[in-house]
Amino acid sequence: MLIRLTTALLAGISLLSPASAASPLIEEGRAVYNFRCYFCHGYSGNGQTLAATYLNPKPTNFQQAEPASFTTARVMAALQEGKAGTAMKPFAGIISTREMQAVAEFVVDEFVRRKAENTRYHTVENGWPDHDRYRDAFPFAKGEIPLSRPWENLSERESQGKRLYLSSCVSCHDRGAATEDDIAWDSRPLSYPRNNFSLAAPAPKIDAMTSASPYALHDIPPKIARMTSRERRGEKLFQVNCAFCHGADGSGQNWIGKFMEPHPRNLRDPAFMRDASRATLSHAIREGLPNTSMPAWKSVLKEAEIQSIITYINRAFHPVNEDAAKR
Repeated sequence: MLIRLTTALLAGISLLSPASAASPLIEEGRAVYNFRCYFCHGYSGNGQTLAATYLNPKPTNFQQAEPASFTTARVMAALQEGKAGTAMKPFAGIISTREMQAVAEFVVDEFVRRKAENTRYHTVENGWPDHDRYRDAFPFAKGEIPLSRPWENLSERESQGKRLYLSSCVSCHDRGAATEDDIAWDSRPLSYPRNNFSLAAPAPKIDAMTSASPYALHDIPPKIARMTSRERRGEKLFQVNCAFCHGADGSGQNWIGKFMEPHPRNLRDPAFMRDASRATLSHAIREGLPNTSMPAWKSVLKEAEIQSIITYINRAFHPVNEDAAKR
């Protein structure tokens, strides 16, 4: 996130300003602003920051201010007294009067009058040679393309830029520039609630909404006669811990599993289970699966409990290849 740039500033990395004949007081104000004010108002003074998305009212956009009315006296008053009903707190007692005056002079000169860029971080001097090689990712950092825009709504080049952004830029830029997404409505389907949920009060055991759902049958555990004690233990562990995503019947076709991306594994699918073994299932449960919603259970389930779950899967859903040592 942007706070890492503050760390860079404190470490003595030079954040270069555009070439100008700025006074020493303004340059002092730049340094204070880049340390104290950027988090809400942004390095460009436009208030388009991650923090601003959580604030109401939003921080002032200095770039849109009119020079005739937005004076250094006005900025000084806000710094000294804060602004009631906003996140702008008074800085009296936190920074000196001279520092407040320096910030006021800087804000008015840099943003209000000159509509300037302020700080450039990605420079050769700061260790960023050939920063243009990330050009396809720039629209996501600048907010020209919202990071939340679905992949299917991106062109091939935009998709490449988003992948580049997520692999190289996101650790500092977080979720991209704070901006309103242009997606007014996402038409992805939603399923009905599970566990016999009803809007009626009190809720009947089975209502029209859930009984009509095509997902309801996947929340019914299979009835299995004459299970061993280990299978019964695995059944209880699976239904309490695993069925929420994989379905009570192990198919992953329940209301949550059907609409997760990627979908939970279908433990009844012969194509998947043909390549699954006790060893691979154990590892997936223990360590989780990267880039999916499958978490690591190693701190929750004991090894014997993991093996009991696999024994239940073997009995209830599909035979498991026993290519690992019997436990």
